[in-house]
Amino acid sequence: MKGFTWRMVVICLILGGLVVLVIACRGGPVQPTSAPTGPAAEVTATPVVKPEEPKLAEVLHVYNWSEYIEPQVYKDFEAEFGVRVIEDTFASNEELLAKLQAGATGYDVIVPSDYMVKIMIAQGLLAELNYENLPNIVNIDPKFADPPYDPGMVHCVPYLWGTTGIGYNTEVFEEPPDSWAYLFDPEIAAQYAGKFTMLNDSRESIGAALKYLGYSLNSTSEEELMKARDLLIQQKQWVYAYDSEQFEDLISADETVMAHGWSGDIFMAAAEDERIWYAIPKEGSTIWADNLCIPKTAPNKYTAEVFINYLLRPEVAAANSNFTWYASPNAAATEFIDPEILNEPAIYPPPEVMAKLEWIEDVGEATPLYERFWTEVKAAGP
Repeated sequence: MKGFTWRMVVICLILGGLVVLVIACRGGPVQPTSAPTGPAAEVTATPVVKPEEPKLAEVLHVYNWSEYIEPQVYKDFEAEFGVRVIEDTFASNEELLAKLQAGATGYDVIVPSDYMVKIMIAQGLLAELNYENLPNIVNIDPKFADPPYDPGMVHCVPYLWGTTGIGYNTEVFEEPPDSWAYLFDPEIAAQYAGKFTMLNDSRESIGAALKYLGYSLNSTSEEELMKARDLLIQQKQWVYAYDSEQFEDLISADETVMAHGWSGDIFMAAAEDERIWYAIPKEGSTIWADNLCIPKTAPNKYTAEVFINYLLRPEVAAANSNFTWYASPNAAATEFIDPEILNEPAIYPPPEVMAKLEWIEDVGEATPLYERFWTEVKAAGP
C-alpha cells in the first residue's frame, strides 16, 4: 500500500492489543481460539435426526364391489410400488357394514357408497385421511370436493359416480323403458313376468318403489314406506330374482329382458352385447358416488393412502372409468376418458335429468323400518 511503513505496523499492533485488553477487562465477548470442549461441545455436535420415511406394506387388502376396477390397475400398482393387492368383493353396502361391525380388521381400503359413508363415520368405523400422502386429491372436481355425506372429504375420496335405472334388451323394446311403471304397473310389468330382476338392495329397491309412487327415496314416513312395501310385494310375482351381481349378464344370456341396476354395470355389458342399453326413469332415480375409504382398523394406513393417491392420477382414474363405464369425479381425468362415455347423456345426464335425481341419505330412526319392510318383502310369497 502506498505510504505504508514498518513504524505504522508496530503502532497498529500496539493499539490492537490495547483494544483486546480493554474488552477482556470489561468482560466483553472474546472469540475462542479453539473449538469448545465438554458438555457444550456435545450439544452442538449432535446431528439432527430426520424421521424415518413410512414403509410400504408387502400386501394391501381391498374390499370392493365386483368388477369395479380395471384389472391392469392392480398389476401396474404392484409393479411400481412392489405391493401385492388382494381384493375381496361384496354385493351391497349393508353387507360391507355388517362385515366391519362383526369385527373384520384386515381390510386397508373399502369402497362404500355415499349414504353408507355417513353411517360409518357416525359409528366411528373410518379413519381420517392424511392429505400429505394424497397430493393428487387436487384432481377431484369441485362439485364432488365437499360431499354432503363427508364434508371436506375428511374420511373418503369420491371414486366413481353414476345412477340407478333400468337396463334392457333393445330388441324387445321399441321404445326405451324410461319409467318405473315398466317394473311396477300391473298392466305393464305382468307382460314381462319372470323376465326382469330387482336389485338385492333394500335402499335401492324400496327407493325405486317410492319414486314410482311420487315420494322421495329418502322418505321417513311409515305410511309411505308401507305403500312401497306393499307395491314390492305385489311386484314380486313377476320378479325373476333379486340380484346385485349378475343382472346384466342375465339380460345378455336372454334369461331376462330388463334389470333394475346400476348404470355402469349395464354399460359394461353393452360394450360386449350391442343389444343392451340403459334408461334413467323419468320419475327420477338415485344418483350416487362410491368412495375410497380406510377403515379405522386398517393395518396398513400409509400404504392405503399411497394406493388411493395412485387411483387419483388422471390416467388411472380414466382407465377405471373407461373400464366400468361409470362417470368419474376426477376433473383431470376428463381428457383421458373415451368420448363415447363423456358424450352419453345416460352416463353424464343433462341438467333437467340431474334435477330429478336424489342422493340416498341416512334415514336415521327410520332405518329399522326399511330393514323390517325389506325383510317382509323378501319373505313374502310366491
